[in-house]
Amino acid sequence: MQQGGASPTRQGWRSVIAAPIRHAAGWLRRCEQTRDIGYGDDERQRLDIYRPRGAAGAPVIVFFHGGSWQIGSKETYRFVGRALAACGYVAVVAGYRLHPQVKFPEFLADGAKALRWVNDNIAAFGGDRRRLFIMGHSAGAYNAAMLALDAVWLSEVGLDPIRHIAGFIGVSGPYDFLPLRNETLKIIFGGANRPVTQPITYAHGRKPPALLLTGTRDRVVNPGNASRLAERLRRNGNDATEEFYWYFGHITIMAAFAPLVGKLFPLRRDLNAFVARIKPTTEQTAAARSGAMAPQ
Repeated sequence: MQQGGASPTRQGWRSVIAAPIRHAAGWLRRCEQTRDIGYGDDERQRLDIYRPRGAAGAPVIVFFHGGSWQIGSKETYRFVGRALAACGYVAVVAGYRLHPQVKFPEFLADGAKALRWVNDNIAAFGGDRRRLFIMGHSAGAYNAAMLALDAVWLSEVGLDPIRHIAGFIGVSGPYDFLPLRNETLKIIFGGANRPVTQPITYAHGRKPPALLLTGTRDRVVNPGNASRLAERLRRNGNDATEEFYWYFGHITIMAAFAPLVGKLFPLRRDLNAFVARIKPTTEQTAAARSGAMAPQ
């Protein structure tokens, strides 16, 4: 029963429900998708591309999924690819091999191969490889951090972080998490206390700009991982920013990429502001003009 017009009529409810449906449908129509492109021979070495319809010269964000290097898939993060495309980016959501099939550092080698494919091919999908950002959530943020900070992995495919990576965006990532206590992680990383496996180990010297995003209620990856890596990068003269979001946890932080409600969260605004202020360097422009060095 209506009282004072406080409750909507049946027609009013239909309008309330129909509006977000129309919005979501329009959002999907504006996003072109190409799925399951192989960058390697394994079935997990596949990537999906999400782009605004008619994209041309758009910034590129390569996203690696989470899952403790044991579970997860690019399909789980389709909503992230669509959300990034809605923001005007050419988004690439990449899969990679997991334990027990592989251990450290094979999943990093997969990430490097995926970036090589993107560098060579993304212009055909409307992306500007001078503005190629790498991003990930949880374990995927670790992978992205290692590719951005330890040049050895990209060098194996003829790329270089300074010349080919515009910036690194990590969401709830582990960057400084020794000693390991989980027995499976000890197997994956070859021991409980190996600094060679930690992104923070490689924070010295010149690095791509970094944006580290995390929730204050993350009980899976301590938010201190973000603050410690950002501080170490800045101490070495690099551009690094950490942002903490109150009341968000390890999984709930990904609501920032959900349709409709995601636009209300500051995370997406912070990401857009970061990408907008990072301009191609002369080295990145030269690399794009000349083409990447062929893999050895």
